[in-house]
Amino acid sequence: MNTTYQEGETLAGAIAGRKNEIPDDVQLIVAPPFTHLYCLTEPLETAGIKVAAQNCAAEEKGAYTGEISAQILASVDVEYCIIGHSERREYYGETNPILQKKVRRALDAGLRPIFCIGEVLAEREAGRHFDVVRTQLEDVILPLSPIDFEKIIIAYEPVWAIGTGKTATAEQAQEIHACIRKILTEKFGKAANDTAILYGGSCKPSNAGELFAQPDVDGGLIGGASLIADDFIAIAKAF
Repeated sequence: MNTTYQEGETLAGAIAGRKNEIPDDVQLIVAPPFTHLYCLTEPLETAGIKVAAQNCAAEEKGAYTGEISAQILASVDVEYCIIGHSERREYYGETNPILQKKVRRALDAGLRPIFCIGEVLAEREAGRHFDVVRTQLEDVILPLSPIDFEKIIIAYEPVWAIGTGKTATAEQAQEIHACIRKILTEKFGKAANDTAILYGGSCKPSNAGELFAQPDVDGGLIGGASLIADDFIAIAKAF
């Protein structure tokens, strides 16, 4: 929940204006607030930058005041939708059954879900992090058909390392990303090798290169650093 429309337009323009600095094999996806989507999608797409929504409703349509459906997002040419972000889980009580419905709605509307998983500090300290991500995947992603699975992007968030003063190392990131890919491979086979698994734990210019060098870290889900065009471009160039 950052940037007025005018601020978002300026930020998007600054990023789009430097797209030529980004390697051709790096895909940029920007996820602005709902209010920005209609006006920013075309100029971003023209610059080769894809657009995502930060959330979508669990219902297709109806009397759900304040909600935005996946179909509404698709109608303004949004291609991706973040689902299950740790803040949605924590602050708005979104459970795996709710998120399963959201993923289904997004897929049915032709969107590509960026599905977020990850453990909180207590779960990490208890050594339950592998079990937590397995359950999140088993409840939402593993029931999908192989065709639907091909449209999924996974984003791992070490919730315990966000705003806690603790830091996840590149080795810890690789360890959990490898676990996630193994779980996906058990169900979907070789298709899991083509699934992008993004890292979402305070990725910034100073640590992006080390994180992206890990074999199972395919990109980043960037938070605060995405609000500064120079930092966002620097992270993208770290691949």
